Amino acid sequence: MIRFLVVALLVIPTIVNGQNLQKATFAAGCFWCTEEAFDKLPGVVSTTSGYMGGQKKHPTYEEVSAGSTGHAEVVQVVYDPAKLSYERLLEQFWLNHDPTVTNRQFCDAGSQYRPAIFYHSDEQKRLADASKAKWEKDKPFRQPILTSIVPAGEFWPAEDYHQDYYKKNPARYRFYVTGCGRYDRLDQLWGALRKK
Repeated sequence: MIRFLVVALLVIPTIVNGQNLQKATFAAGCFWCTEEAFDKLPGVVSTTSGYMGGQKKHPTYEEVSAGSTGHAEVVQVVYDPAKLSYERLLEQFWLNHDPTVTNRQFCDAGSQYRPAIFYHSDEQKRLADASKAKWEKDKPFRQPILTSIVPAGEFWPAEDYHQDYYKKNPARYRFYVTGCGRYDRLDQLWGALRKK
């Protein structure tokens, strides 16, 4: 009974102020950068940095960073499907991570930085599988796509100082993202597709 209730809660849309909102969860390396990428989209109501896909309850950043909990750094996106489609979120995800590697993104290495789509419903899985197949066919690079598509598990929000980090610490964030080579690598992989 509890298992059924948990599964049901994962697929029921969130109702906030009378709006029918939905959630999506993505792992694209550093959650600071992933938050920034999704916050740009009209129809995104909120982004929350956190952890998913591990065994430990209530993991801390230090534990996840050590690679001992099995979690990935993720961003959970709450969005208004009347204004933004899950397909558009998937496109934003693909163009904002390196799908040619596992257990790393840019200068960050370890399983906590593995790229993944965590689906919350059968429909999200179907759309994620279709988008991965599309990019396998149309990708502008030679390497295979290694990004995984896995069921969403329990989401653990990261500590407050990680939330909206790119807004609260713009100079430090810019130094990190530039020094890490994130944008250079994304431009190398995706080229003009990132300029749309």
